[in-house]
Amino acid sequence: MIDLTLIGIGTGNPQHLTLQAINALNTVDLILIPNKGAGKDDLAGLRREICDQVIQNRDVKITEFDLPTRDPKTADYRQRVDDWHDAIARVWSDEIHRHLPDGGKVGFLVWGDPSLYDSTMRIADRLQRQQQVEMTVIPGITSIQALTASHAIPVNEIGAPFTITTGRQLRDKGWPDSADTLVIMLDGECSFQSIDATGVKIWWSAYAGMKEEILISGPLAEVSDQIIETRARARTDHGWIMDIYLLRR
Repeated sequence: MIDLTLIGIGTGNPQHLTLQAINALNTVDLILIPNKGAGKDDLAGLRREICDQVIQNRDVKITEFDLPTRDPKTADYRQRVDDWHDAIARVWSDEIHRHLPDGGKVGFLVWGDPSLYDSTMRIADRLQRQQQVEMTVIPGITSIQALTASHAIPVNEIGAPFTITTGRQLRDKGWPDSADTLVIMLDGECSFQSIDATGVKIWWSAYAGMKEEILISGPLAEVSDQIIETRARARTDHGWIMDIYLLRR
């Protein structure tokens, strides 16, 4: 039997870890850390840094594995993602059985919270269907919380709803009718360029909650170019970028 614990670790700041998360990291037998390859190995390094700071139990084994890449030849987006998740699940299974052939407790560190625009639970579910795996999920600080805290703003107006969506949805479908406040995640193309900026304000953050954090806010029409230029420069400097923004009209 494998006990798999998905541990929300916040946005890269070790102080975001809850006591529950720290306890879990100290009670597993194995921690799996994905390596996304050259230019993104800082992400694996940050996970290791967090482990070094909070793990007191030196019997915990930490191992990295190469993360499979999506096949760009598959035209259908959903099929491409499903195939990718299948490949990742196979790598997880191989790593677990290589290091814990007799079973044990496995930990996986998840940026932000495992429930919000993250596929770790879907990948873990594949293992549950294939073998004896018991899954536990520990919540973490989300990039939304880090964004609104750093800008010192509430996520919603008084009594009003807000919508969390993706850059792809904003580009393809425009501003949804569900709310006047949007939180946009998973946007590598600065999709705020696709909407009418009149009367819209943006609060943008890159590396939210981390020491590298960058914050820009203001009327979208006035700061749009600044965000685009800053984002491109930061990505070049670090080799990767995680950003998020809130739009309000």
